[in-house]
Amino acid sequence: MPRARQCNSRAALLSRDVSTIVFVLAFVSCVFFAAQIGFAQTFTVIHNFTGEADGSNPVAGLVFDARGNLYGTADTGGRGNCSPQNGCGVVFKMSHAGSGFIFSTLYSFLGGNDGAGPYGRVVIGSNGSLYGGTVGGGSINCPGGCGTVYNLRPPPTACASVSCPWQETVLYRFQGSPDAFYPTGDLIFDQAGALYGTTYVGGTGGPGTVYKLTPSGGGWSESVIYSLTGGNDGGNPYGGVVFDNNGNLYCSALAGAMNGNGAVFELSPSGSGWTEHTLHDFDRTDGTGPQAGLLFAAGALFGATVNGGTDNAGTVYEFTPSGGGWTFNSIFSFTDTGTGGPFAKLTMDASGNLYGATQGGAPGNFGTVIKLTPSGSGWTETVLYQFTGGTDGSVPMGSVIVDASGKVYGTTFQGGALGKGVVFEITP
Repeated sequence: MPRARQCNSRAALLSRDVSTIVFVLAFVSCVFFAAQIGFAQTFTVIHNFTGEADGSNPVAGLVFDARGNLYGTADTGGRGNCSPQNGCGVVFKMSHAGSGFIFSTLYSFLGGNDGAGPYGRVVIGSNGSLYGGTVGGGSINCPGGCGTVYNLRPPPTACASVSCPWQETVLYRFQGSPDAFYPTGDLIFDQAGALYGTTYVGGTGGPGTVYKLTPSGGGWSESVIYSLTGGNDGGNPYGGVVFDNNGNLYCSALAGAMNGNGAVFELSPSGSGWTEHTLHDFDRTDGTGPQAGLLFAAGALFGATVNGGTDNAGTVYEFTPSGGGWTFNSIFSFTDTGTGGPFAKLTMDASGNLYGATQGGAPGNFGTVIKLTPSGSGWTETVLYQFTGGTDGSVPMGSVIVDASGKVYGTTFQGGALGKGVVFEITP
């Protein structure tokens, strides 16, 4: 359960094994050279979070705009008084400037009606504004607030400073059960401009929902299009939903299902509603805890589990089209015990390679950035970088993204010069 600001439930959702570590070090930007499998990479910290106006502890990853600028969220820091952490989180931008980036805070949440604790990435709308969700703030029907969906727009007039705040509009404040609460994961638009997402809990059954926000009369109207039951369909969806080319929605559920290891299900439009079909129930040999959202790419669905598989270190799986349905394949099992699989959605480059980040967890293992390359009938793993837990960062919880030149960008939840997390770049 996310971000109940006055209790311990927030920490339980962030990570079941992540503890807050504070490093008192100089605020510096550093370059590291990693020992690699196959070829060398250059790892660079391009921003160290301070916990002040720039925020701290980013849970989610980054997104690109058309110009290659980076946008992201930090769960804490900034303004507001959100106990037990200082600050209620921020949305930020990193603009290209020569060979580097300039960091600017676009919005700081105050923890009230405007929201608190952005867990997911932002999505860029057709008008260039940003859309995202917070797990706290909004309605007070839930501990710490039930969460919000927000929109950020650039200042209406030209601004000479990089720190000009964007204007926030709350599209919806969740109301708690039987509505929904604690939205996590990425949002996605349909072709008509409606937004879809998931909540970790809530709905008629309790273990989460898939919801829709529809533009309506200058505002937005919310509807729960599916309430998870915790049965065959699983429970506690964390990573959002994804569309296929036919308008069907797909979702991974972290827990529940018949084996208690989570599930993947499909929602198909049916009249004025949606019909659910469970595609796979994990049995631990093929993975357990599919926390990562699904990626629809190259006509297939890709996802990852936190644990399970050959060494109980997590898996990557694929659904391929077959006879009007889908066939499940476990395509890779992590073998470094204590690493665990990716917590967030995978990324695919133009060559069909998959990228992700693992959190670590075993002593001395602070997470990795990995690349999976199709190889004959299987996939070959390359560790692009292994975090040391020092000024390079630790515990990468979000998705990584890849630009056209092969540079990889992401965030870490902890570590860095001040222990508040970093934004990093990996150059081939």
